[in-house]
Amino acid sequence: MKKIIALLLALVMMLSLAACGNEEENTVSDVAVAMVTDYGDITDQSFNQTTYEACKEFCEAEGINFEYFKPATDSDDDRIAMIENAIDSGYNVVVLPGFAFANAIIATADNYPEVKFVALDVSEFDLTGNGWTIPENVYSAVYQEEISGYFAGYAAVKLGYTKLGYCGGMAVPAVLRFGYGFLQGADAAAVETGADVSVVWGYANQFYGDADITAVMDTWYGEGTELVFACGGGVYTSVAEAAAKVGGKVIGVDVDQSFNIDATYGEGMTVTSAMKGLAPTVKTVLGRILDGEFVGGQVENLGLVSENSEENYVQLPATTQWSDSFTEDDYNALVAAIYNGEVVVNNDITISAADNCTVISINDLGNLK
Repeated sequence: MKKIIALLLALVMMLSLAACGNEEENTVSDVAVAMVTDYGDITDQSFNQTTYEACKEFCEAEGINFEYFKPATDSDDDRIAMIENAIDSGYNVVVLPGFAFANAIIATADNYPEVKFVALDVSEFDLTGNGWTIPENVYSAVYQEEISGYFAGYAAVKLGYTKLGYCGGMAVPAVLRFGYGFLQGADAAAVETGADVSVVWGYANQFYGDADITAVMDTWYGEGTELVFACGGGVYTSVAEAAAKVGGKVIGVDVDQSFNIDATYGEGMTVTSAMKGLAPTVKTVLGRILDGEFVGGQVENLGLVSENSEENYVQLPATTQWSDSFTEDDYNALVAAIYNGEVVVNNDITISAADNCTVISINDLGNLK
C-alpha cells in the first residue's frame, strides 16, 4: 500500500510540474504579435523595415507567432482596417511605426482593451490633441531626434564639410527636431573650427523621392552643396540619385542607411546616419509584455540613457566615416557632454530654424514642391 501511495504522490508531483511547464508555455503562446506598415513597405530601409526586422527577430527567438500587415492605401481607413484585420486574425499585440497611426490608434484602441498597442514615434500631442485620453493598453515611444540630428550636424562640419543641405520629408515635429538639432550641431562645430558654414534648407513635402525632388537636389549639388541630410524616409532616393552624379555625400536618417545607399548609389556616399533606437525599443517593449511588465497609458520620450553611446536610443552608427578631425573618441566625448548636461540641445520647434544658430548661414526654401 505504501508503494502505491508513493507512486500516486510521485504521479501527482509529475502532473503538477507538467502543469506548471504548460502554464509557462501558454504565457508565451498567448502572445501573438502583428505589425502594420504605415504608407511604406518593409523594404523601405527606414521605419517599416527596421520595425519589421526587430519584431521578426524577437518573435522567432521567443517562439511567438508574428505577421505583418500592409494597408491597401495611405489612409486612416485602410490603416484601421489592417489593425482590425490583425486583431480578428488572433493577434493581441499590434506594433505601429510612425506618426501616421495616430488617428487609427484613437479609432481602435478603446474598442479592443485586451489588445496591446505599441506605437513608435506617435507623439502625445498626436494622440491627445483632440481630447482623447491614452488608455492603459496603448504605449508609444518618441525620440529626442534633436540630439541625433545634433550629432550628425556636428560630425559633418568636424569632418570638413561646410556647404550643407537639409532635405526633410514633411515639416512634422520629428522631422523638425532632427533638422533643428542638425543646425545646432553644425553651428557648434563651426564655432569651434572657425569654418564658414552654409546650409540650404527645404522640405520635399512627402516621404518618398521622385523626379521633382531629384531635380531640386541636382540643383543643390550643382551649385556646390557637398553633403545633404536626407531626413524623410524614402526621400533619400532622390538625394542619393543626385549625389551620385557629382560625387556628393549624404547623411541618412532613422537607421544606418549606409548599407543600402552605398550599395545602390555609390560606395562611400553615406557619411553617417542620424539614428533612432527603433529595434531596441521594439525588443524592450515586447520583452516587457512577455514579463508581464507592460506599462501603457503613456508616451515615453527616449534619448540618452548613458555616457556609453551604444546604449542610447539616439546615436550615430559605427559606420560613420571617422577621421583625424572627428574620431570615434571625439563622438563619445560629445555623447558624454550632452548626457551630463555640459552641452544642451534645444528641442523647441516653435521658433525659426535660424534662432538656434549663431554663425552659420541658412537659405530656407520651405516646401520644395
